[in-house]
Amino acid sequence: MKIIVATGNADKMKEIREILGPSGFDICSQKEEGLSCDAEENGTTFAENALIKARNISGKYKHEDGAVVLADDSGLVIDALNGEPGIYSARYMGEDTSYHVKNAELIRRLTDVPVEKRTARFVCAVAAVLPDGREITAEGTIEGKIGYEERGENGFGYDPIFYLPDLSRSTAELSREEKNAISHRGNAIRAMKEKLDKIYGV
Repeated sequence: MKIIVATGNADKMKEIREILGPSGFDICSQKEEGLSCDAEENGTTFAENALIKARNISGKYKHEDGAVVLADDSGLVIDALNGEPGIYSARYMGEDTSYHVKNAELIRRLTDVPVEKRTARFVCAVAAVLPDGREITAEGTIEGKIGYEERGENGFGYDPIFYLPDLSRSTAELSREEKNAISHRGNAIRAMKEKLDKIYGV
């Protein structure tokens, strides 16, 4: 069974391949299949936006054998900012704005917020559209706090400011293996893999 991942993000694709590992599925990106997602992400939750993307790519894939289309939507939810940037994480301050600038702005907005109230979480929803039209979703989270500066160079996006108190490191200071084992995306994809394994007996 082929899995097409509805993303153009090379970092995300690498992460997903590593997490799924030897799953028995043929995993490829939408780009490798010559497909592009032009859907408007106008959902009100991470799961709704993930489904929008998965449906868009599924509708364009016309091979007679069909494929499972996976899409994810993820973001950073900061409690002291009423859940911002949330589902708008990728679009916060504009999609073309660098994450270095975005991270600096979020730190600035939390200047007077004490450490105990800097709680936040990464959330990831993964949606799958199956060849027969069925749709399933799974979600994963990781809890942490917003740091006072960017730290680490191993991650991407908001990883350098997302601090894990139990590990005394940001997610950008974790090795790829460490991050995959505990990340929101890792948790969501593993939950999705369990559901697909039950359906396809892989």
